[in-house]
Amino acid sequence: MSGGWLEGYSALITGGGSGIGRAVAERFVAEGASVTIIGRDKARLDEVAEASRTPGRFHTVAADVRDSEALHAAVAATVERFGKLDTLVANAGVWDYQRQLTRLSAQELDTAFDEIFSINVKGYALAAQAAWPELVKTRGSIVMTLSNASFYVNGGGPLYTASKHACLGLMKELAYELAPKVRVNGVACGGMNTDLRGPQALDLNERSLSASFAKKSPGAPPPPIPLHDSSTDPRDFTGSYVLLAAREQSGPITGQAISVDGGIGVRGFATAAGGDHL
Repeated sequence: MSGGWLEGYSALITGGGSGIGRAVAERFVAEGASVTIIGRDKARLDEVAEASRTPGRFHTVAADVRDSEALHAAVAATVERFGKLDTLVANAGVWDYQRQLTRLSAQELDTAFDEIFSINVKGYALAAQAAWPELVKTRGSIVMTLSNASFYVNGGGPLYTASKHACLGLMKELAYELAPKVRVNGVACGGMNTDLRGPQALDLNERSLSASFAKKSPGAPPPPIPLHDSSTDPRDFTGSYVLLAAREQSGPITGQAISVDGGIGVRGFATAAGGDHL
């Protein structure tokens, strides 16, 4: 595709091997960008690139977002390959599968907290720290994958919800600190049918969110959101990322989160309390 909103852009996307990260990477390329995708599984990253009609627009780097040195190397590789960096999409994350506090032992809480926050929050901060000098040069932007759990309860358990609230605060703080040279925004996604995994500390690292979607029967009631017939395909969530990355379309926007969650913010009352069973 030529003449897209991101024609000539160079982007770096963490967690780009699956789910919303892959969908955003493919959409960015379709909009004219060249993209480096980061993930821990090099074979999966290469599969994404090879599946593209324009594999030359992809560069793959195996890295853990908790490794600052690896993130700096990924930024350098992106600049070497594509000449610059316009956009960082901080996206890699894990979900806690709504594991409530009352279902966590003290040891599980301790270890899972460290793992979830090191990936979901520190991973974003480290990626931003590695990328900001190059983004200043291009007057680029950072787009963070947030969640409905960045604003509301029960989109996860206490660990995931706290981590996503922290990401919202991180986004706003960086929007202030990096202005006026770099814009920082977020996309607060609702439920998607992706391969999102859980923390190893809770033995959930092999569990995929897609399996939960597959178990839903055809006659199951619709999800309790206003747009209850909306898509859960991650590809349908990518438009906001394109908008926020494109300086020509969103140049005055920073420190904002676009909610793409089916209208949770205008949902009516459901259950009043989550602890009636205690």
